[in-house]
Amino acid sequence: MPPDIHDTAIVDPRARLADTVSIGPYSIIGGDVEIEEGCSIGSSVRIEGRTRFGKNNKVFHGAAIGSIPQDLKYKGADSLLEIGDDNVFREFVTINTATDEGESTLIGSGNLLMAYVHVAHNCVIGDNVILANSVNLAGHVTVEDYAIVGGVVPVHQFVTIGSHSFIGGGSRIPKDIPPYVKVAGNPPRVGGINSVGLRRRGFTNEQLSRIKTAYRYIYRSGLNVAQAIEKIESELSDSPEVKTLVEFIRSSKRGITK
Repeated sequence: MPPDIHDTAIVDPRARLADTVSIGPYSIIGGDVEIEEGCSIGSSVRIEGRTRFGKNNKVFHGAAIGSIPQDLKYKGADSLLEIGDDNVFREFVTINTATDEGESTLIGSGNLLMAYVHVAHNCVIGDNVILANSVNLAGHVTVEDYAIVGGVVPVHQFVTIGSHSFIGGGSRIPKDIPPYVKVAGNPPRVGGINSVGLRRRGFTNEQLSRIKTAYRYIYRSGLNVAQAIEKIESELSDSPEVKTLVEFIRSSKRGITK
């Protein structure tokens, strides 16, 4: 059974489409595109560049995926966009390939990108991430697993948003967001840990207690970051989730949101 391609769609004969792919009216699929089983491409979608889709992705009307970077340093490099499985890309989402030769923009699996989200060159999005309407990720942004970003949020280039964090709508994010925390406002302020989200994902009361203790040392104790980390490591060194938090802060290049 061949792919279900609408009569008005334009599909380059070099494109590699699995048999169970459907392509909607007026969509355009470039020659270097690969789309695996179960993907549904809506109407007036453009997919181009060296773009690889995994299985069971849904792309809604007007999305533009795999276009070249909005980066003046881009000089025609053969770069990629790699997408996992079971993602939903709503109306008018735009995603760019990477800037330099052999590099990739990476999207994991199980993510929801709502209408008008922009993912720039060299971004890395993990699994089970939600980006609400009109989130704009600049180049080289990393969004870790299970993070949620509210609507109309711009994120500065090279920022990392930690796993299981929550960012309120309308915030502006110029620095890294540690795992597990809630952030809102402009300028953004940290307002506790994302207890509701963590419970929904199966974190135990003991795990939440350890995360809260680490949070208090970082944000409420009056210690500087280095002192807080020393305190955390001396008291909570056996906690894997706290180790994740400490490693994130140690590796932060832009500094964490305070």
